[in-house]
Amino acid sequence: MSWLSPSDWQAVLLSLKVAGWATALSLPPGVFIAYALARWQFPGRAVVNGLVHLPLILPPVVTGYLLLIGFAPNGVIGAALAKLGITLAFTWRGAALAAAVMAFPLMVRAIRLAIEAVDPKLEQAASTLGASRLWVFGTITLPLIVPGILAGAITAFAKAMGEFGATITFVSNIPGQTQTLPLAIYSQLQVPGGEASAARLAAVSVTLALGALLVSEWLARRIAARIAGGRG
Repeated sequence: MSWLSPSDWQAVLLSLKVAGWATALSLPPGVFIAYALARWQFPGRAVVNGLVHLPLILPPVVTGYLLLIGFAPNGVIGAALAKLGITLAFTWRGAALAAAVMAFPLMVRAIRLAIEAVDPKLEQAASTLGASRLWVFGTITLPLIVPGILAGAITAFAKAMGEFGATITFVSNIPGQTQTLPLAIYSQLQVPGGEASAARLAAVSVTLALGALLVSEWLARRIAARIAGGRG
């Protein structure tokens, strides 16, 4: 990939960094919320479900604007973080946050479907034998939903790699700092003669997305086969 310029490489590596952090940080709460929505009945469950899926139906620019209001240095959350020396607006950390928020609904949905596919009688049987809820989840539910967790993580990673609207609104388009692949493609399309560079970056984006999906399918099949072998 020597045909990429140093600035192109910056955008590629920053996108991988942002998408990786976005996926890693959103996975634990994603599993927890997916399990809560799939298995628990509690007041406000419909509200929680609506809030989780809100980024899917809101314009990404609106999501970015809400993040800017909340996490700007003078925002409610941003001011508290600023006292700790943490700044999110107009930084790559903010780009990771925006990507995580936009990818979160897809991750939760994939994991929730995997949890709902697990027969509750298996969990109930373990509970009747005296196992705690946490032990039941770790020994019964979790091994069975690993393919769903993997699918949710890969889907979130791919979504984070392609996030544009919320990112540019929240952290702007700063080369070397917040300019991810989609923002770099957008910038090149605004420059006369930049179509060739935009095409190269688009090819990289497609390659990374397809690679992630193929790896996800391969790992999911291997894990599913291992689980089926363990049952046998």
